[in-house]
This record gives sequence, structure tokens and C-alpha cells, in this order.
Amino acid sequence: MDAAALRDSTQILLPAEALDGIRGDLDDQFTLTIHQEDEQVRIIGSPVEIKDASEFLTRNGIAVA
Repeated sequence: MDAAALRDSTQILLPAEALDGIRGDLDDQFTLTIHQEDEQVRIIGSPVEIKDASEFLTRNGIAVA
């Protein structure tokens, strides 16, 4: 696995406002680190947690690229 693929499987980068109203649920349901970076939020976790969090975000109407 190359570095880009590993990074993509362990983090999600979103606009900061994307988590408005669901950040608490995300924190409660998954083992993640959520780091605010100016206008973006970086969600970091294991590949399994990132996959599950990505599905959660999608179910809540947040597009994850």
C-alpha cells in the first residue's frame, strides 16, 4: 500500500461546518481523533473506524470524497 492510499484509509478531511450537529454522535460512536485546522476538520482513525465513520457521515448527508 502506498503512502497516499494509507493516508486516505486513515483520515477524512472535511469543511469544518460539515460536522455541525453531529460531531458529538461521531465522537460517541467511533474511536477517532478530530482535529480542527482553520476552515477544515481532519478526522483520523484506524482504517476500520474511518470506513465506519465515512458510512455514518454519508448516512447523515455529508459527502465524503
